[in-house]
Amino acid sequence: MAENSPPTQEASVLRNDFRADGFRVAPNPAARSERERAAALADPGFGKHFTDHMVLVDFSEARGWRDPRVVPYGPLPLDPAATALHYGQEIFEGLKAYRHPDGHLRLFRPEMNARRLAASAARLALPQVPTELFLETIRQLALIDASWVSDREGVSLYLRPFVIGTEPVLGVRPARRAIYAVIASPAGSYFDHSGGGISLWLSENHSRAGAGGTGAAKCGGNYAAALVAQTEAQARGCAQVLFTDADTRTWVEEAGSMNIFFVFADGTLVTPPLNGTILAGVTRDSIIRLARERGHQVHERPVSITEWQRAADTGDLVEVFATGTDAVITPIAKLVTERAVIETPAGGSGSITARLTCELTAIQHGTVADLRGWMYDLGVPPR
Repeated sequence: MAENSPPTQEASVLRNDFRADGFRVAPNPAARSERERAAALADPGFGKHFTDHMVLVDFSEARGWRDPRVVPYGPLPLDPAATALHYGQEIFEGLKAYRHPDGHLRLFRPEMNARRLAASAARLALPQVPTELFLETIRQLALIDASWVSDREGVSLYLRPFVIGTEPVLGVRPARRAIYAVIASPAGSYFDHSGGGISLWLSENHSRAGAGGTGAAKCGGNYAAALVAQTEAQARGCAQVLFTDADTRTWVEEAGSMNIFFVFADGTLVTPPLNGTILAGVTRDSIIRLARERGHQVHERPVSITEWQRAADTGDLVEVFATGTDAVITPIAKLVTERAVIETPAGGSGSITARLTCELTAIQHGTVADLRGWMYDLGVPPR
């Protein structure tokens, strides 16, 4: 939207607002009732319901980041020629807020998300959001919408920060104006793997990313390019799609939007290396650290589909799981291909997958001490 455009509906909402810690705050006059909120929290799903507010911060090349504000959740004012719509200048992050037993709201390793958003911005030629601004926007939104953060086990508040190019220009160049926004949604389980794990479909015709591309950035184009393969997976009864490298279609890369781990009979964990085409997952990094602290060897090395098949056939491969902010840790029961089904035993309560899941989620939900400084304290929400 041009800087000299007429006032929008959003601007009129902000006219009588007030300042809090440098943020303008406009409470939502149409906030959901306690009954509506309780119904959403009883069955949150993932990304189905959204809280009452959002954060917006404007950027211009001339003035930098300015006017941080909390406003009612609603449509964005966006020019039809905005670069986000025509050239895909869009990046995002995902992290969760948890309500701990002491009443505080806390985030899990948000500094990593801030760094990754900055790296994605650099790759997509968008302005980088300073870490301090990133953390403060999350704090502002989580505290004003704290009633959406459930204390029920397995439920959290998913936060989605994103940056979009908003300059109306059809010339192919980086946008000189952008909006940084944060929205939030209560989140339950991403997958139903009560039956022992999910199945993956091996995509042999589509690639998620290639060398020199945007695979290491968290941008919408990567996910849009994966949707056709995801549709194929669902048509074959699989919950997600497995991508291999674009050059040889030999080496395992990502399971949909998740990183993948293999557990061998000797207790060794193996995960594909970060090679520029794989997203550096926060959960991935955390699992590597937790597993090593438990005495497991963890190798970051290439894994081929042939090795997966052979190790499963011999019994040397005993568990496979995927990790991500949305899915946390998700067991993988089988890989379905055009020619075969590779099955992996579902790990029970004593499995490495289960033990790592219990330890990670206990840290996130505050039921065990955080000895690594991973939890970021947002404070106690005002009553």
